Order: sequence, then C-alpha cells, then structure tokens
Amino acid sequence: MTNIENAGTFTLGDRAVKRIGYGAMQLAGPGVFGPPKDRAAAVAVLREAVEQGVDHIDTSDFYGPHVTNEIIREALHPYPDDLVIVTKIGARRGSKGEWLPAFSAEELTSAVHDNLRNLGLDVMEVVNLRLMFDPHKPAEGPIEEPLTALAELQRQGLVRHIGLSHATSRQVADARKICDIVCVQNMYNIANRNDDALIDDLAAEGIPYVPYFPLGGFTPLQSETLNDIAKRLEATPMQVALAWLLRRSPNILLIPGTSSLGHLRENLAAAELDLPEDAIRELDGIGKAA
Repeated sequence: MTNIENAGTFTLGDRAVKRIGYGAMQLAGPGVFGPPKDRAAAVAVLREAVEQGVDHIDTSDFYGPHVTNEIIREALHPYPDDLVIVTKIGARRGSKGEWLPAFSAEELTSAVHDNLRNLGLDVMEVVNLRLMFDPHKPAEGPIEEPLTALAELQRQGLVRHIGLSHATSRQVADARKICDIVCVQNMYNIANRNDDALIDDLAAEGIPYVPYFPLGGFTPLQSETLNDIAKRLEATPMQVALAWLLRRSPNILLIPGTSSLGHLRENLAAAELDLPEDAIRELDGIGKAA
C-alpha cells in the first residue's frame, strides 16, 4: 500500500486532510458527459482510493451531469467519518455537453440540493463557487450576488464551508470580505504557473490551494526536462509533476483524477517520491520558460 501520509496534511475548512486526494471528473464519460464505459471500474477506483487512505474527494453534480456523484454514492455510501467530499456549483451542462454559467440564486440553490441528493448527504462539507465569466481562464466579473446566495445556503445549514474555483486574485480578495473562503481551486501545474503569487498569498493565510489539471488536463504535460528527470529518478513524468506540486507549497492539496486503477496507484505513489534539489531547480525552470 502506498503511504500517502508521507505528503503530510493541511487544514481544509476545519478538517485536516491528506495532501493527496482524488478528483472524480474522469469517472464520467468522454468530455465529462454521460456515463462511463465501465461503471464497475469507476466504482473500483473510488473504493481503492479510500482503501489507500484518500480522505478528500473533489466532485461536481455537473460532471455527467449527475453521473459522477451517483457513482460516488454507489461506491462509498455510507461514507467514512474522515472522508471530506468537496463539490462545485455555478455551471450547468447543455444538451450537447456545453459548459454554461448557472449563477442565479435559484440555480445555485438547486445545484446544492442536487449534490446533496445524488451524494446522499444532509450537508456539503465544502462547496466551491465556480466562476464562469470566461470558460477558458479566470476573468474579472461581479461575485457578490452569487456568493451571497451561497452564503445564505451556508446559514441554512446545507453548506459548511465555501471555496472559489476559476477565480482571480482580486475575486478571492473581494470574496473574503463577504464570507470565509476555505480553499481556491484554479488551473495550475508545473508548466502553467500564473497563480504563483496567489498560492503564496493563500499560504500566508493558511488557505489551501487546489490545482485542477495538475497533470495538464485534456492536454497532458509535455516536457523533455520532465521526462529526463523522471528517468533519472525511475519514476513516471506524472509522478514527478505531482511531487513537484507537493514541494511547491505546503498549502497545495492535490486532486489528480483517473478512471484507471493503475494510474491511481501511480498518482498516490508520488507522495513517496523524493525530489533532489538539482531536480527541483530544473523543474522550476519549466514554468518560467513557458
């Protein structure tokens, strides 16, 4: 069994979670739309993740839609007491799988209730508000109205903690004037480092940063430097990329996703990979050169 405790823990909301979790997006069908080809395999991956010590799962009811949460419930309900399930709201899927904004108070309220129902929960531990002003990158836009609606659901006891996803530094600062923000989830990896300053600012405040697409997402990371270091360390390039993220800052929580048991085990094994200082310097240069 891989010992993911080697990577340490960090506080998410009021719960200490291991720094390597699991992202459930890839449990849905192609394009994160529709059912998976092999539902039993998806269930097996989730159960294996928890057996290996994962205590933080990231999901959303717009994955599928509904599919991923239903699979999580089938695989893991009743949930272990130490399992933290984090979801996100603020988007919906069109009939052909389009990603569309869903920011109104009614849509956000409905989304929270959908997540609760499909996951079989009475309260969501963490709900991230996904900002959709630009589907491809964080973009400025007003957040007070949707965040106030989410804070109302928190007052009703349906949501314990609130986070942000796809947010700019300015939006994070504005949001913290409205309510407590317990995490920020943006795209970040060894080659895409626009959030370097934000990560450091959040670390100083004790707030987790959760990089999505830590391995490049739909465009997997490609780097000769990464490949060469992986060969030297007798690891996979993806393990090195994850290990670099763990070293980047103590407030980074990883949620690499996969529908493969083999890839799951490889991802979790990144917790045991020791990066020498010369390798870290070379890896740091990948993002700076990008």
